Amino acid sequence: MKRLQQIFAAGKKALVIFDSCGAPDMTESEARLEEIITHGADILELGIPFSDPMADGPVIQQASQQALRNGATLGKILDMAGRIRRRHPETGMIVFGYYNIFLQYGIPALFRRLRELDIDGILIVDLPYEERGEVVPEAEKNGISLIPLIGPSTDITRAAMLTADADGFVYCINARGVTGARAQLPPELSDRLDALRRVSPAPVAAGFGIADAASAAAVSRHADAVVVGSAAVRLSRPALGQFIRSLKDALI
Repeated sequence: MKRLQQIFAAGKKALVIFDSCGAPDMTESEARLEEIITHGADILELGIPFSDPMADGPVIQQASQQALRNGATLGKILDMAGRIRRRHPETGMIVFGYYNIFLQYGIPALFRRLRELDIDGILIVDLPYEERGEVVPEAEKNGISLIPLIGPSTDITRAAMLTADADGFVYCINARGVTGARAQLPPELSDRLDALRRVSPAPVAAGFGIADAASAAAVSRHADAVVVGSAAVRLSRPALGQFIRSLKDALI
């Protein structure tokens, strides 16, 4: 059984935490990821900084720019991921980024490297389902899970198609617009998550807009995992651990 499958097979709701790798610099970034794992994250989403992160709000945009200014690269982040994997063999790890970065690295080389580092999956934000032909064979050959994104406007028929071969988890976007904590999530979200879980062969993780323990608890009633990004990225390391623990304790 793959690591992600083992995490969800434990029967508890999973906590997925996104962090902008390389922000504010590579040394502090690695320390932040350690803090996130230590305080309860089941799965890390390793955010790869990009100059034009179209799906991200101001918090993650700012972190990406800071990381790029301070010399973060995909290669350095993957090396960091390897060190974290050696220290935390039980933690799920997903690479999260935009296709251009991965294309510049080289798709076959990227997936070989992910396999070498024992990374569990990859989420390519801006790669349409119909254009993933170059990626699928490399993912399958190297045993890397492709994590599908399901948008708020995706109807259930298309969602069933997008998730048909998912074997890690499915990422359901909670709200329209870019990433960022929100005061209120859409009232129809619970029904949408319930419907997606009925058609998806893989567990469903819900992200975008989760701001605190209360919203994490509410979403976890209808999802197999909760994803938190901007609300964690904006915190300094002294406050980060307590926040992660509050989220983990709130999951239902």
